[in-house]
Amino acid sequence: MIAVMTIRIAPAAVADFHQVLTDHARYWGERDLRSLHLLALVQEFGSTCLVARAEDGIRGYVFGFVTPEGTGYVHLIATRDDARGTGLGRRLYVAFAEAAERRGARKLKAITSVGNTGSVAFHRSLGFDAEIIDDYDGLGRPMVVFHRELPLDTSRP
Repeated sequence: MIAVMTIRIAPAAVADFHQVLTDHARYWGERDLRSLHLLALVQEFGSTCLVARAEDGIRGYVFGFVTPEGTGYVHLIATRDDARGTGLGRRLYVAFAEAAERRGARKLKAITSVGNTGSVAFHRSLGFDAEIIDDYDGLGRPMVVFHRELPLDTSRP
């Protein structure tokens, strides 16, 4: 018998935020990115902070917001270690893009560190343009900045 687990993507609650921090290593491994997790994002931009919930807990999440200029900014996106490679990251991005469009977004933006090759490959597979910008995160701290127009159609290769 094959067990099929339903995953539902919904706005994040404060309790979800705390659960993500409790299970931080399941999403980020050895990288300690807890300082980038801002409860204010969930409290102020709850409609664009989403969790993918299954019977066994939160499988993934995306925290972001829409700027006044109409950019849907993805601050964090992560999938739990046992959900990687299932397409859940794409599903989360699509759900975020749809939520951002409902709030007036016309484009998407995200950033990552220059050495995060997995994130670069993932964003490029979603049709993002990537540009390394020197000193983006402070003097001597270049970042890869991703941009793309909406809508986000992941059915295309």
